[in-house]
Amino acid sequence: QVHLVESGGGLVQPGGSLRLSCAASGTIFNINFYTMAWYRQAPGKQRALVAAIVSSGSTNYADSVKGRFTISRDNAMKTVYLQMSTLKPEDTAVYYCNFRRMLSTPGSQYDYWGQGTQVTVSS
Repeated sequence: QVHLVESGGGLVQPGGSLRLSCAASGTIFNINFYTMAWYRQAPGKQRALVAAIVSSGSTNYADSVKGRFTISRDNAMKTVYLQMSTLKPEDTAVYYCNFRRMLSTPGSQYDYWGQGTQVTVSS
């Protein structure tokens, strides 16, 4: 079992910065088997991918956050971070971290989710 705990959300003015953290606990035999990611969900909207990072360090970002957000991971601490800069009101959402483990069956996976942390960008 893997449990994810998020922190770092809050209220920030447009143009400001926040750093989200998500730490895993439980049984993880090899952290390199996990892709880590951040999703967000605004009121009335579907949950959408913000950024993802694989064990090699390769990253992928939603177009809306490229150049402003940076995802990183600390394998020793089993933690994923999202550094958010130049925040905009449209970034307001609940942010969820995700650890995805690829299973032995090709194409199979298992997702673990954090509890969500509110990010509000407003003056």
